[in-house]
Amino acid sequence: MDNAFNWVNEPRSWRRENDSLWVTTDERTDFWHKTWYGFERFSGHFYGCDVTGDFTFQVKVRGDFNTLYDQAGIMLMQDNDHWLKAGIEYNDGAPAIGSVLTLGHSDWATGVYPGNAALFWMRLTRKGDSLRLQYSTDGKHWPLLRLAHFPVSGKCTVGVMCCTPERGGLSVRFDDFLLAPAFDKALHDLS
Repeated sequence: MDNAFNWVNEPRSWRRENDSLWVTTDERTDFWHKTWYGFERFSGHFYGCDVTGDFTFQVKVRGDFNTLYDQAGIMLMQDNDHWLKAGIEYNDGAPAIGSVLTLGHSDWATGVYPGNAALFWMRLTRKGDSLRLQYSTDGKHWPLLRLAHFPVSGKCTVGVMCCTPERGGLSVRFDDFLLAPAFDKALHDLS
């Protein structure tokens, strides 16, 4: 990581050492925009850096997800109405892998996570107006989680996020930050 990373909604408790970031979430934090529930939240913790053009961002995440909607992973944001967050979110009594794409309104896609959710990796590649979102249980095999249209212009911010809509106190560790030119791999290349 370099010093270009900054907070949106800085948590009260966090520290950064070398290539690791430890965060403890504040109470009732979230990112959500209108759909189904009708409310808007932009209080989650997001630690990111500005990017333009095509890129790949990757990170390793550790956390103990045990309360409804506990979540951590990656995020890409153009502004309060245009963003993507993805990672583990505790849902229906178990940690799930999922993503929320917000283009004015939020959607939510979620599924069963096939590994131990206490440790996982997330990768986001942007090429033009397309986002390729992948996850990994071992840092080597990268299944596709989502392919999305994200029509952005100019600068965005990419980084890590964590939220606890129903409580506070989720401890999350982010390691092995990687920001690089866009990986130019075939869509079904899982490496």
